[in-house]
Amino acid sequence: MNENTQQPKVVFVIFGATGDLAKRKLFPSIYNLYKKGNLSENFAVVGLARRPWTDETLRENVETSIRKATATEEELSDFTSHFYYQSFDVTDDATYDGLNKLIIDLEGKYETDGNRLFYLAMAPNFFGLIAKKLKEYGLKESAGWTRLIIEKPFGTNLATAKELNNEIREAFDEDQIYRIDHYLGKEMVQNIEVIRFANGIFEHLWNNQFISNIQITASEVLGVEDRARYYDQSGAARDMLQNHILQMVALLLMEPPIKLTTKEIRSEKIKVLRALRKINPDEVYKYFVRGQYDAGEINNQAVPSYREEHEDLAFSNTETFVAGRLLVDNYRWAGVPIYVRTGKRMAEKTISIVVQFRDLPMNLYYKSHKQRYPNLLRINIQPDAGVTLSINASKEGTGSLAEPIELTYNQNDVPGINTPEAYEKLLYDCTIGDATNFTHWDEVALSWEFVDPILETWAEKQPSFPNYKSGSMGPKAADELLEKDGFHWWDV
Repeated sequence: MNENTQQPKVVFVIFGATGDLAKRKLFPSIYNLYKKGNLSENFAVVGLARRPWTDETLRENVETSIRKATATEEELSDFTSHFYYQSFDVTDDATYDGLNKLIIDLEGKYETDGNRLFYLAMAPNFFGLIAKKLKEYGLKESAGWTRLIIEKPFGTNLATAKELNNEIREAFDEDQIYRIDHYLGKEMVQNIEVIRFANGIFEHLWNNQFISNIQITASEVLGVEDRARYYDQSGAARDMLQNHILQMVALLLMEPPIKLTTKEIRSEKIKVLRALRKINPDEVYKYFVRGQYDAGEINNQAVPSYREEHEDLAFSNTETFVAGRLLVDNYRWAGVPIYVRTGKRMAEKTISIVVQFRDLPMNLYYKSHKQRYPNLLRINIQPDAGVTLSINASKEGTGSLAEPIELTYNQNDVPGINTPEAYEKLLYDCTIGDATNFTHWDEVALSWEFVDPILETWAEKQPSFPNYKSGSMGPKAADELLEKDGFHWWDV
């Protein structure tokens, strides 16, 4: 443990403690913080859900979710002894009084200085109600700090997002609200700023004079799995474009902040989102492509179409793929297209960014115009986190003709680097009050302002679905989007 590491004291209160998110992400993340010394012994976790569990049931479930990471049975038992369960109905006022009493008891037992972190790992339609009740029953008033973590989706459009925000803001101030976007917890996403602002070789070239286009791909091999009902209400644009992808766009295109503080970084990201050119309804089909996967093959296994995944999806017009061409109207980026694509059941699982630099006006080292190899900076976020710079050089035996070679840094190959999971990093940031990698309301609102006209235009016309095979990289129209500008998607 770094001697400068803060070791917060806190009571975690997890609404939805019997759910998948708590089991897969939250319990292991809290354990890792504890194991690494990023959490003091002065902590407790209260799990809330409707099931009639006991403390012991919760502890057994926590054990199951973290067993692979543990060293000894004794260590496991020490950790899970900090967990407590309360059967809870968010609509029943009586349960809030009981919760308050339990938290006060635990604050006395674990000496947590009154610090409370409420995590809403459940359906968003309860967010406003829970926030209101936490205030009404005095749960947000304590001797320490109180913070609220909210999972996406934050609304389904700008109007519902505003409504939800107003409900939560009646109970909590903006600086107490932490809207989680787990992409912002990924090490290589946070590295975007460092790569840009700590390297003169890139920052001096990071503008429309030297960059021809930027490509962002977030593709999945999996289909909807057991999330069919949620996903069909959401679709790729709401699930990925409005939040994760636009956040990456903001980080890639923002101006250098005057200080590395939450306020200044957010301020620069918001400027990018404000400068995004809004899409007119009559231009949606020109600049955006939607798709839905058909049956196909992945890893030599036959997989069904989206509409065959579940009986509720038989006539669904929900998009499982979206690609778009974005433009940012500011001095630095005017005229540079930003291409984005995201989808399910695609050929590769990857989150990657490709920055394509402009070619020289006259390059004598190519055989022909068709064999040009532009310089590329690839930032791979997953699965192989790292950075690759493609440059031109002559290989042995090729005379003076240029061919691309790659300079690669692979984070997974560096001994001793144990990159924390995104949720682990974000939970820790919240406990120490660092909101840099969480989404401010202004970012949420501007993202919905951009996405809403696209969704509204799509809703007016029946799509020709399905329109791409499982195991492909999406509909042909997504390739044509770049071909019109003289570009192509780089291989991920």
